[in-house]
Amino acid sequence: MIELTQAPATLPPGRRIYAIGDIHGCNRQLGILHDLIAADLAERPVASALLLHIGDYVDRGTDTAGVIQRLAAGCPIPGMDMVNLMGNHESTMLDALSGERAAGTDWLFAGGKAALTSYGIDPEGPRDVWASTIPAAHQDFLRGLRLMHREGGYAFIHAGVRPGIALEDQARDDLLRSRQPFLYSEADFGAVVVHGHTPVKAPVVRHNRIAIDTGAVFGGQLTCVVLEADTLGFLSAEPVDPPVSIAHR
Repeated sequence: MIELTQAPATLPPGRRIYAIGDIHGCNRQLGILHDLIAADLAERPVASALLLHIGDYVDRGTDTAGVIQRLAAGCPIPGMDMVNLMGNHESTMLDALSGERAAGTDWLFAGGKAALTSYGIDPEGPRDVWASTIPAAHQDFLRGLRLMHREGGYAFIHAGVRPGIALEDQARDDLLRSRQPFLYSEADFGAVVVHGHTPVKAPVVRHNRIAIDTGAVFGGQLTCVVLEADTLGFLSAEPVDPPVSIAHR
């Protein structure tokens, strides 16, 4: 049974959101967590439920291709809506696939070698085969990712925001890559920001943000925050693959 506690914001009656942190190619762990969510939904039915992934599906872990295939096929849990947000790793991957030389180098350095390998592509080989080998449906999925989802008192964003700027005026790069001063700000952001991007050992709940990247690819759990009315709880999947070295963050 999931343990529910007081949340820093609220959702409308009858609505529940399951938001999952950074996945980074941990496809087996993602499948386990989806099963846990389905079981919770069956045990505690609700009028309307949303499955949301916070971004960074690709790179570092062993099965980027499997993660994208799972999500591109549609919501894996019957009876739920699904929203998928973009992370900085997807943004860099798309730039690399478009042929930007600098982005390709950045992608390889940031974990793209593992992503390419999952598609059967030699990361040391020619770059001009990347876009033609990765399935078009996977690339279309990445291009269709959203930067933000707002609902009730929450804003779901991959990385964070720049304090003092309205949510609707935030720069794309801040939404995808923010760390400071966002992480230490006590400001009211206009909504409680649910985010990933910066790994933490356990979920962090503050009055203005909830952090859910618990470092799955580095040997941590894959975490889902469960939000409903004025409560929150957590579901998590234990690691099932060897962790990536912290040096490759």
